[in-house]
Amino acid sequence: MPALPVVHPPAGSAPPFDHAALRALPVDPLDHPGSRQVHHACFSRARPTPVSAPKALLVVDEVREMLGISADWARGEGFAQVFGGNALLPGMDPAAACYGGHQFGHWAGQLGDGRAITLGEALVDGGPYEVQLKGAGPTPYSRSADGRAVLRSSVRELLCSEAMHHLGVPTTRALALVSTGDPVWRDMFYDGRPEQEPGAIVTRVAPSFLRFGNFQIHAARGHLDPLRALLRYAIRTQFPSIPAEDDAEAAAALLAEVARRTAALVVGWERVGFVHGVMNTDNMSLLGLTIDYGPYGWIDAWDPDWTPNTTDAERRRYRFGQQPAVALWNLARFAEALLPLVGDVKPLEDALRAFGETWTPARARMWGDKLGLAEDRDGDAALVDELHQLLSAAETDMTVFFRALSDAPVDADLAAARRLEPVRAALYDPAALRPALEARWLGWLERHAARARAEGQPADARAAAMRAVNPRFVLRNYLAWRAYEQALAGDLEPVRDLLDTLRNPYQDQPARSAFAAKRPDWAREKVGCTMLSCSS
Repeated sequence: MPALPVVHPPAGSAPPFDHAALRALPVDPLDHPGSRQVHHACFSRARPTPVSAPKALLVVDEVREMLGISADWARGEGFAQVFGGNALLPGMDPAAACYGGHQFGHWAGQLGDGRAITLGEALVDGGPYEVQLKGAGPTPYSRSADGRAVLRSSVRELLCSEAMHHLGVPTTRALALVSTGDPVWRDMFYDGRPEQEPGAIVTRVAPSFLRFGNFQIHAARGHLDPLRALLRYAIRTQFPSIPAEDDAEAAAALLAEVARRTAALVVGWERVGFVHGVMNTDNMSLLGLTIDYGPYGWIDAWDPDWTPNTTDAERRRYRFGQQPAVALWNLARFAEALLPLVGDVKPLEDALRAFGETWTPARARMWGDKLGLAEDRDGDAALVDELHQLLSAAETDMTVFFRALSDAPVDADLAAARRLEPVRAALYDPAALRPALEARWLGWLERHAARARAEGQPADARAAAMRAVNPRFVLRNYLAWRAYEQALAGDLEPVRDLLDTLRNPYQDQPARSAFAAKRPDWAREKVGCTMLSCSS
């Protein structure tokens, strides 16, 4: 492939770049984008494929500032050329990662960055940060695909990664959305009727995009040298507090730390009602970040069995209530990948216990926080379990309910109608609150109120604490779809407005209250507004 031109921004307009991983880890000796099996290598060099008319549609200022990119340069042609895949900044050395993974519970062999290309590492305070283009063309891991992304999926990824960050859930970030000017064929419904959609590239940013699958591919092939090199690199760059003198001890310590971070991540997902949709091992971050936003969704009505992924509609492997179990299963597969470096299963089994040791108390505290209970007491688990049953008894919006509960008084003499207001606000069908269910709800609400009163917290303090963990705004699928439809028509302002709203998800923002509404009836079955395919 011909080399890409190098753009030289004015001094101070963009950060210096490096790609230290390509010096520290084995790299594929071949240098062409053709699809192939890559052995004994952690990366393959993969240059973005130029596009006809790159245009920066949206730049996330917080991430731009984090990377030391000036606002003036981000508005110029050079920025669009670089982050549209037509040019590079000095020091960039584009590459795609080699990894494998279990998809829907089955080993899939080599996968790799099929439509993601890491440009390099931005060397800035708080960094370095890997900067990656998603949708910039084929790599050796693209198989028969084109390596491109469409506006639909790129808008969703940018919005979701930024929404998750501001909700306080660990995640990759997004720098920019760049249209390519080129159409892309996509079979959105997998029904054999592909259509052309506008192409777009999203720039993703993270301290590292290392995932479980990076280790799995080398272990599966019995290639211990790249596996050992990857372990040492990960510890040196991302987990420097882990002693690295002994590979076996380091591997077990790494597994325990990854298990703790993964446990904290899935507790965060549950707190805000997020469902990843594709928890394959190749989509599990070593750092405990939410990565690879595809058919994700926030549950509208509380339903532990709901999955946003049409591909998963029958088995529901990745349903909302199953995410902790799947995370632990994925961690066990990561442990298997480390076993050749440890030689004994027991240290790895011991390390895996870190997941439950983290998840159990963290989840209990999370639910206590959502209910405004500052202390853990006997009976709280039963109170939470009963709440889950009530939320499932009739279609009840999770986000609306908990936000309304945050503002509800807990006075002992409160009238029943006033006590029931959070439930009535959250029900999709108010008629579902028949006398028997109303009595059950009223009993629970009175027990919760009595439990809250027993702590003696001032009402204002309790309400503020609850509002800090129960968001007013989440990125419901229908909101993302509606913003995309308007972007497709050439109007990016709704995407910007939604993004601005999601920057402050715990504030009321009365002027934007429409974004906090329950899912409307028109969106219940509309494609893209509830479940989505993996092409999303």
